[in-house]
Amino acid sequence: MGAQVTKQVDRRKAISVEKKTLYSLHESSGTDFPGSTYSPADRKKWMAGLGPEKMHINKIVWPGTHDSATNKIGIPGITRPFAQCQSLSIYQQLVRGTRVIDVRVQEDRKVCHGVLLTYGIDVVIKDVKKFLSETESEIIILEIRTEFGHDDPPEFEKYLEGELGEFLIHQDDHVFGKTISELLPKRIICVWKPRKSPQAKAGSPFWSSGYLKDNWIDTDLPSTKFESNIKHLGEQQPVTSRKFFYRVENTVTPQADNPILCVKPVTNRIHNYHRLFIAQCFSRGIADRLQIFSTDFIEEDFVDACVGLTYARVEGNT
Repeated sequence: MGAQVTKQVDRRKAISVEKKTLYSLHESSGTDFPGSTYSPADRKKWMAGLGPEKMHINKIVWPGTHDSATNKIGIPGITRPFAQCQSLSIYQQLVRGTRVIDVRVQEDRKVCHGVLLTYGIDVVIKDVKKFLSETESEIIILEIRTEFGHDDPPEFEKYLEGELGEFLIHQDDHVFGKTISELLPKRIICVWKPRKSPQAKAGSPFWSSGYLKDNWIDTDLPSTKFESNIKHLGEQQPVTSRKFFYRVENTVTPQADNPILCVKPVTNRIHNYHRLFIAQCFSRGIADRLQIFSTDFIEEDFVDACVGLTYARVEGNT
C-alpha cells in the first residue's frame, strides 16, 4: 500500500513538472507562425475560401479529431467520461472545420472506444453525407479502423462503397500532388484499416493503412507527448516528398494506474498548446513536415491555427 501511495505521489509530481515545462516554453517562445493571425470567414467552407484551384492535397494542414465518434459513447455521467474524446457530433465537427475523422468500429458496425459502445457507423455516414450536401469544395479524410481486440465487420467495404461510392477518391499516389479542384466532385479519401481482412490495393475506392501513419505513444505526460510528437515529425520527409499522410495528435491519454481516468481533465494538460506546437515546428525547422494535426474536443481556435498555416502555404509565405 505504501509503495502504491509513493508511486502516485511521484506521478503527480512528474505531471506537475511537465505542465510547468510546457507553460515555460509557451511563455519564453511564443506562438507566432506564418498565418497565425488568419481566421477563415466561414469554417464550414474554409477550403472553398482558400481557393480549391490553389490548394494541393499534400500542402493542406488538416485539422482532425481523435476518436471522433464518441460524443454519445457509454452511459452519461457513468462510463462516458472515461471514453468521450469529442462533445460534438460528426456533422458539427465538420461544420466547425474538422477535415480528418477518426472512427473505430467492431464486428456489428457499432462505433466503439475500447469496450464501450455508441451508435452505428450509419450515423457517421449520415452526418458526412449531410455535410457534403451542404458544401461543394470541402475534402474529407475519413479513417475507419477495426478497434483493437475486435473482428472486422463482414462485407464492410461493400457497405461503405454502397453508401459513399459517388464521393470516394480512389487510392492513387498522384492524388498527393493534385489540387482540390482537380479531384472534385469526388470528396472523400477513405482510409480503411481492417485487422484481418486484406488491405485495399492501388485503384481501390479505399486507401490502405500505409497511407495514414502516426507515432502514437500511450502517456498522460504532456511535455513527453509534445516532444515525442516533435521528434517523430522531424523524422518524416517534407510533405511535398511523401506519398502518405502523417498525423500528429495533440492529446494525452489517461493511464490505468493514475487516479484521474476521465479523458477531459487529462487531455487538457496539452490541449491548449496547439499553437505552441506549430510555432515550435518552425523554430526547429520541421514545419514543412506538418500535415494532419488532430485533437480531442476540437475548438475553433485549433481549426483556425491549421487553416492559417494552410493559408500561408497557399500564398507562399512559409
